[in-house]
Amino acid sequence: MLTFCPARRPHPTSSCRQRPVACRLARHETRPTEAGDGMSGVGERGRHIGVRPWDAVPLRLQPLRLLVKLIVGAVAVYVAAWLLPGVDVTGPGGALIAAAVIGALNALLPPLLAAVRLPFTLALGFLLAIAGDAAVLLIAAELPGSSLDVDGVLAAVLAGLIIAAVSIALEVVLGVNDDDAYTLRVMQRIARRTGERTVTDVPGIVYLEIDGLALPVLRRAMRDGSAPEMARWVAEGTHRLDEWECDLSSQTGASQAGILLGSNHDIPAFRWVEKETATMMTCSAPPDCAELERRHSSGQGLLREGGASRGNLLSGEAERMILTISRLEAEKKANPDYRPYLANGFNVMRALVLFIWEVALEYTASIRAKRRDVRPRGHRGGAYPFLRGGVSVVVRDLVVHSVLADMMAGRPAVYATFSGYDEVAHHSGLERADTLEVLRKIDQQIGRIGRAARYAPRPYRIVVLSDHGQTQGATFKQRNGYGLDDLVRRSLREGSVAPLRAGDENDTAVARAFEEATGRTGKKRAKNDVSDEDVVVMGSGNLGLIYLMEERRRLTREEIDERHPDLLPAISSHPHVGWVLVRSAEHGPVVLGPRGTRYLADDRVEGEDPLAPFSPTAADHLRRTDGFPHAADITVGSFYDPQLDEGCAFEELICFHGGIGGPQTRATLLHPVDLPYPDEPIVGAETLHGVLWGWRAALQGDGAAGSPAASA
Repeated sequence: MLTFCPARRPHPTSSCRQRPVACRLARHETRPTEAGDGMSGVGERGRHIGVRPWDAVPLRLQPLRLLVKLIVGAVAVYVAAWLLPGVDVTGPGGALIAAAVIGALNALLPPLLAAVRLPFTLALGFLLAIAGDAAVLLIAAELPGSSLDVDGVLAAVLAGLIIAAVSIALEVVLGVNDDDAYTLRVMQRIARRTGERTVTDVPGIVYLEIDGLALPVLRRAMRDGSAPEMARWVAEGTHRLDEWECDLSSQTGASQAGILLGSNHDIPAFRWVEKETATMMTCSAPPDCAELERRHSSGQGLLREGGASRGNLLSGEAERMILTISRLEAEKKANPDYRPYLANGFNVMRALVLFIWEVALEYTASIRAKRRDVRPRGHRGGAYPFLRGGVSVVVRDLVVHSVLADMMAGRPAVYATFSGYDEVAHHSGLERADTLEVLRKIDQQIGRIGRAARYAPRPYRIVVLSDHGQTQGATFKQRNGYGLDDLVRRSLREGSVAPLRAGDENDTAVARAFEEATGRTGKKRAKNDVSDEDVVVMGSGNLGLIYLMEERRRLTREEIDERHPDLLPAISSHPHVGWVLVRSAEHGPVVLGPRGTRYLADDRVEGEDPLAPFSPTAADHLRRTDGFPHAADITVGSFYDPQLDEGCAFEELICFHGGIGGPQTRATLLHPVDLPYPDEPIVGAETLHGVLWGWRAALQGDGAAGSPAASA
């Protein structure tokens, strides 16, 4: 059968994207694949990639594994009784009986509690789950002839934590920590009882985003054993590893707008100023994300027609979502999508234990880096260790469970983001040991999702991608002792400069997501009215934006030179600045460098080309950015050294993205080999949206949801 990708909407103002990206006409053949790798064989059906009859593998509990887990539970109960004065058990035999009783009660009580519809489901559900775990231990202790004694609620909660910690450690040692049979059975039962389970031969598609993972980093991680599950897919020939080039700016807000909504026009950075209203926009603020989604939604969302959004900035027009920043108002209401996670009483205690462990790992890694004087070294104190634990454990586990539940319900499309690697790389480094360990754990969860595909009521294809990469280097301030805002301040003829606006995108996004989901109001949002500022300087990785607020429009190069004659020369000649973009009234977009100028309108260079160290598409990216209505008066890019493969951020992150230079624009695309792939390079998130939607349409037909064969 011949398949094709639909024409993609080209990027405005970019000559390299005016032509639709052609896809190879590929003849797809049915190829048997091992069940559980997330790939079904393909046949022919209509005008899209066909399907063969799908027979889900029935879930069967394995008696031997159940026995091992029962013994693990008994040891955990015995250890808890040994450590806590308020808990007692009558010998190893009594611990075994207590473990069996606790297991039986856990199969009954947590699912009942999870079915309760509560506002602020995440927060109240977590508290209810902790109370439920304590209640299970107290009930087990009160049963006639019980071998377990628990002295009060506090002892029960502490015992639950210890039992979870010991169980996690022993299950890892014994190799039974990857058994999801019970979890998936619970999810299947919930889907059947709620009437949401769709049984069909039409394939679904799961998009798994690893935030900030560059292709060169993933390739080395696969080679060196830090991503064994994805490496296995490539080695077995079910998947192919490719690259796509992200936009300027290379950050999650712009990338997800393009990928999920099909448009990221006029998103010049992670944060920017809209001068006509003197308003600062930020890609992680819920009201701003909601506004971005309103501006860019056109009925072309990647997740339209029954899809699910999990842990993303934008929803992609999905019908189901958790921890999606643009739709956080929904988190204040009862959200049934948390039910599969909360229905397993072990999940919350496990998350708490692993959260504490992740925080301890961060403190240990930070101390080790200081002792060894590792450089570059980023800031790792304050709230960051707890943010790392939240992103790398709690959010990750919520996302994984929701994806598994989506698959067990047979939803046609799912897009989920894993932010842990990006967060840790910002502070630890691109390929430091603790960063790669976070990547390994994400890879483990991706393998878990792949293995679960065999049990789903429809076949699934799994695509792994990243929204951008990262580039490493000491920050601008570490190199110079002052920031970009200081450089601007001392180069102005008059006026004051507001302190540089910067910050970790996961810090703000995750914090606000949890505040909304838990009903807790944290510190007030940073002021977004900049009408009383003379000059606003912003950092988005190694991309700097400078707004001269004396006019409510973009100033030209000539106006800037007239009003502040020292400003542009001081910035463009700085040794750690690679290029400066301004708009000339006479010449249009102009890129200034330390020893030359490039005129983008006619692609003319005087002296040395300031874009020479960057990718061949750099001029097209800058030309496109210059066409944005809210482009900065002055856009600044840091230097990039191709030999050392480093640049510098204008904010205090030693690994960064947002601009151009190095692997930050070399994003990852790991996809099934039998899906049609473009002949030309994929440049830009809007183009990638066309490819991803083309795959979904090829699998599911023009309706893209697939017609259910039956519902159960």
